[in-house]
Amino acid sequence: MYKVIILGSGCAGSTAAIYAARANLSPLVLEGHEPGGQLSLTTLVENYPGFPDGIDGPELVQRMKEQAQRFGAEYRMETVVEADLNHPFTVRTAAASYRTLSLIIASGASARLLGLESEKRLIGYGVSTCATCDGFFFRGQRVAVIGGGDSAMEESLFLTKFADSVTIIHRRDELRASKIMAARALSHPKINFLWDTVVTDILDPEKKRVESIRVRNLKTGEESQVPMEGVFVAIGHTPNSEAFRDQVKTHGGYISVHGGSRTSVEGVFAAGDIHDHVYRQAVTAAGAGCRAAIDAEKYLENLAHSD
Repeated sequence: MYKVIILGSGCAGSTAAIYAARANLSPLVLEGHEPGGQLSLTTLVENYPGFPDGIDGPELVQRMKEQAQRFGAEYRMETVVEADLNHPFTVRTAAASYRTLSLIIASGASARLLGLESEKRLIGYGVSTCATCDGFFFRGQRVAVIGGGDSAMEESLFLTKFADSVTIIHRRDELRASKIMAARALSHPKINFLWDTVVTDILDPEKKRVESIRVRNLKTGEESQVPMEGVFVAIGHTPNSEAFRDQVKTHGGYISVHGGSRTSVEGVFAAGDIHDHVYRQAVTAAGAGCRAAIDAEKYLENLAHSD
């Protein structure tokens, strides 16, 4: 029986592990299907406090993990496939079953991707899913944003601060975004549109940089190659909440929280992108992990006093 189990090993999960381990709770961290979270797919992180020259995403999450381990956190490379949120809680992985008095869900949200081989190879090398994180690197360059919803419009408008031109590529002939966001993008002098169009390839993975994209018009079937230095995929995120969806209150798959990090199940806490679909930053995830660990510690104290 563990005092606390933490699901996820990104900024939120590892920060929670640091705080829980320092509180002598001997946390178990189940790393999940994307160990290190989305930062493990990023190259240079320049907006995390304390690193004036920036730091590689994988190195940052590795340092957090080592810090948590130094205080006694245990990490296992396992992913939860099933959970029973009747107290004490049970989580099951393909390898084992674990019981715990409290649970911190920091399993994050995975960015939806196009599914191209070249896209996968170029993530962090010109292909990104976060304009706020990476926009600065594209100063004076040409970038494409793929998507037609509010998040694609927000990313595009943000990128106009840095890029020379922003091309929004959308598979339909009208935007799904709200009227106000669509109007802002449509009227912006730096933003142009490729309608009824899909990206079929991104060049050049061999050179580890984006040089152009191949696109196909869905109405005419015509294919063309467009010079481009950056590609931002903005077709949404999928919160990794499948194992808990029928047992804890969610909205659009994201776990609902109140009073800090508390969920609808007493003793279950959430931190990071699993509940935050607005900010999605390493620093906000770390703050949420801290909050969840402190909330779990208080919950366990009250539990001990009530026994």
